[in-house]
This record gives sequence, C-alpha cells and structure tokens, in this order.
Amino acid sequence: MIDVYFWPTPNGYKVTWMLEEVGLKYNVVQVNIGAGDQFKPEFLKISPNNRMPALTDSDGPDGKPISIFESGAILIYLAEKTGKLMPSDTRGKYEVLQWLMFQMASVGPMLGQAHHFRRYAPEKLEYAINRYTNEAKRIYGVIDRRLGEARYIAGDFSIADIAIYPWLVPHSMQGQELEDFPNLKKWYDELRARPATQRGFAVMAAEVEKMRAAAQQPQQDKKSWEILFGNKQFEKR
Repeated sequence: MIDVYFWPTPNGYKVTWMLEEVGLKYNVVQVNIGAGDQFKPEFLKISPNNRMPALTDSDGPDGKPISIFESGAILIYLAEKTGKLMPSDTRGKYEVLQWLMFQMASVGPMLGQAHHFRRYAPEKLEYAINRYTNEAKRIYGVIDRRLGEARYIAGDFSIADIAIYPWLVPHSMQGQELEDFPNLKKWYDELRARPATQRGFAVMAAEVEKMRAAAQQPQQDKKSWEILFGNKQFEKR
C-alpha cells in the first residue's frame, strides 16, 4: 500500500494527481502544516526537511518498504515503478528531467516567493513584491514559449507537466493572467479537464473549504502564520 503524507498545496497535488494518472491505489495521511504536524518526530523520520508531501510504499523496488520525500523524487519513483509518464530512452528521459528540474529550481521557489510577499508577508514590501511578480511573469513566459513548440512540456505528457501545472493554478496570487500567455492557457485548460487531474485535486476538498473559511478569522490565521513562517520553523530538532 502507498501512503501519501499530504496537505492541499501545489506540491501535494503533484503526487495525488500522479497516482491517479498511473492508476495506483493510495491512502492519504493528512499532515496539517498550519497546525504543525510537519514537525512531529514520526513525520520527520520520513521527511527530515519537515516538508510535505512524502510517500511510503510497502511494496518497494526490492519488495521491501521504502519512504521518499521531495515531490520531484516521488514523481520519478512513481514513473519508474509503473513505467509510465517518463520515457525509457536516454534522450527522452532527460528531456523530461530537465523540465522537472526547472520546476523544482525555478517554478516552485520563485512562485512560492510571489505567494509569500504578495499575500502572507506581514509587511507589504514593494521591492519584494515587484521582484517576484516579475520573476513569475518571466517564468510564465518561458513555459508559454516552450508550449508554442510542443503540446506538452517535454513533448509527450509526462511528470514534467504534472510538476508544473499545480503551481500555476493559483496564478492570480502570483499576479498573473493566463490570457497573457495563450500557449500556456491552452495547455492549462487541457490539463484541467483531464479526469485524473480532477480526481487528484479533489483530495481533501472539504478540508480546503474549511481552510478558506478559517482564513477569514484573523486569530486563526495569525496562529497558522507563526507555525508556517515564524520562529516555529527555526527551532532545533
């Protein structure tokens, strides 16, 4: 059995969507990052960087259990486990992997900073907002140009698409309009319509609605902010 340690974030949705695409059964273990579940010792044994998602598979590559943290590593593992969504030939494999690394090194970190400074930072720092909003725009442009050359990020539909798409779902939080990137928007709309995408993003849908409601309560939001961005992050463990 595969257990996915999950919270509804772009990185979390990568894994549930991937599992739906390849048809593997899985169990969701909620890791409430607003409540501090990511700092529990039992979770740190699986994900020492106190980040979700993480995955455990009782049927690992040698028939023994395996645990994996980092969403990119999880996507590669699942692709290799199933023989799906990553080419077996060297040239095709590295076409996928280079775009996967682009997501891990640029898309996630830079768009995450845009989220933070535009929405979560206690001070609205114009320099930081402009810096990361503009970087988001640049990244969207890179993706748009690529999708003017190919239907999918790495040519065929692959884990590269699964890695990038979830980070573009909250595009308004990043100060971006999809209409400004026509190739990207066409690809985005196609992926959004995939049944596996919809199933992967339906995980914890009820909890997502609760989170949206809780965000309207300043005290609750302040508590979660301290756990996610405050001194709790820097405690010695």
